[in-house]
Amino acid sequence: MQREPAPQEAPASVAEVIRVAIIEDDAGTRSSLRDIIESDPGCVCVGEFRGVAEAVAGIPGLVPRVVLVDVNLPDGIGVDCVRQLAPVMPETEFVMLTLYQDGDILFDALAAGAHGYLIKPVRVDELLAAIHDVVAGGAPMSSLVARRIVRSFERLAPPELAQLPKGEDIVQLAPREREVLDLLATGAMYKEVAKHLGVSRNTVITYIRRIYKKLHVHSRHHAVERYRRMV
Repeated sequence: MQREPAPQEAPASVAEVIRVAIIEDDAGTRSSLRDIIESDPGCVCVGEFRGVAEAVAGIPGLVPRVVLVDVNLPDGIGVDCVRQLAPVMPETEFVMLTLYQDGDILFDALAAGAHGYLIKPVRVDELLAAIHDVVAGGAPMSSLVARRIVRSFERLAPPELAQLPKGEDIVQLAPREREVLDLLATGAMYKEVAKHLGVSRNTVITYIRRIYKKLHVHSRHHAVERYRRMV
C-alpha cells in the first residue's frame, strides 16, 4: 500500500495564530470570550462588536479566521451577520453562540454559512476546541444541537443506508493519524498533541483534516466516537 506523505512542517511563526473576532452585545460575555481566546497562545482576539451593523462594517478589514457570533443582537440576529459576511469572506469560519435551541435559527444559520453552533454557557475547553476544530475543517456543535440535526436527517434518510461495518474505515488511517486520534480520545488539546508528537500545530491540523475526510465526520467529537467504535 502506498504510504501517504506526511504533512509539510509549517514555519514556527505567527502564521499559526488564529485570528478571532467576537459579535456579542453583552459586555460581560464579550469580556469573558476575549479572556478565553487570549488564554490560548494559538489564538488572538482581533476585534469585538456589539451588533449587526458595526460587525458587517468592521469585520472584513480585520480578516479574522474565526468569528464567534451571538444569535440575538440589538439590531438583528446573528444569522444576518453570517448571511452578509460569509459571501465576501470565504476563508472565514463562523461559529454561532446562543442560549436557545431554536430549530429554525439553527438551520438558517447553517444555510447562511455558519460551520459551528454552540449552546451557552460554553466551557473554556469547549470553546477553544471549537475554534481549532472549525479551522481544521470541522463543524463543532453542542451535543444537543448535533442530536437535533441527526434526528432531522434520520427522518429524511432512506432506510437502506446502513453504517459501514466496524473496522472498515480504520485501515484507511495512517499510523500517525491513528496516533493523533488516540491522543484526541484522551482529551488532549491540539497544542498538547503537537507537543507530544514533536510537530507544529498546523501539522496536527493537517492530520485532522485528513482524518475527518477519511472517517466522513465534521468534528472532533464525532471523529473520536467513530474511532472508538472501530477499534
